[in-house]
Amino acid sequence: MTRPPRRRPLGRSVRHAVAGLALVAAATLVTGPPPTPATPPTATTTAPVPVEVSAVPTVSPPSPQPPVGRPVRLRVPALDVDVALGPVGLAPDGSMRTPDFGLAGWYAPGPRPGDPGPAVVVAHVHGPDGPDVFRDLAALRPGDVVVVEHTRGTVRFLVDASEQVAKTALPAERIWPRTTRPLLRLVTCAGTPDDRGYPDNTVVYASRR
Repeated sequence: MTRPPRRRPLGRSVRHAVAGLALVAAATLVTGPPPTPATPPTATTTAPVPVEVSAVPTVSPPSPQPPVGRPVRLRVPALDVDVALGPVGLAPDGSMRTPDFGLAGWYAPGPRPGDPGPAVVVAHVHGPDGPDVFRDLAALRPGDVVVVEHTRGTVRFLVDASEQVAKTALPAERIWPRTTRPLLRLVTCAGTPDDRGYPDNTVVYASRR
């Protein structure tokens, strides 16, 4: 996400993103070794900005859940967010594509929100007409609810923690841990923008409940 009207990649990871057994289709629960990593997004480079980071708590593995359908909508009541949710993939340069302004996108090479593993949802913080979908993402607090509607029903997540990090230092081990727990990460740009865009990302960590 970038300062309008130009677009820039949200950021780059420093290691592989975790995917389910199927990357774009619904995944089934993994009961053996950790799933095979998928191709991760890459990042732009800017100077890091010191921030205070909230620790991600340890959560016990949930009971097995049936595979979810295709994600179609994102609701975050605490932020008054209720928007269409579609897939985003990788650009030819390896950066993560971003959704259109006013929409949210889930990272399709990885798990669907609600399936085993860490799913990532991105949206812009600012657009051509002003503040965009994730303008207030940093205001989310532990216990806030995030709901993903899909073609088979809905999946409910609770926020565990959040942090602001430099795009050059994304915490890949927290965003894409090797796990079969259904996790969700909400990501947008952060920091004070300049002519190159935003230097940081806000990352919100949530788990299925």
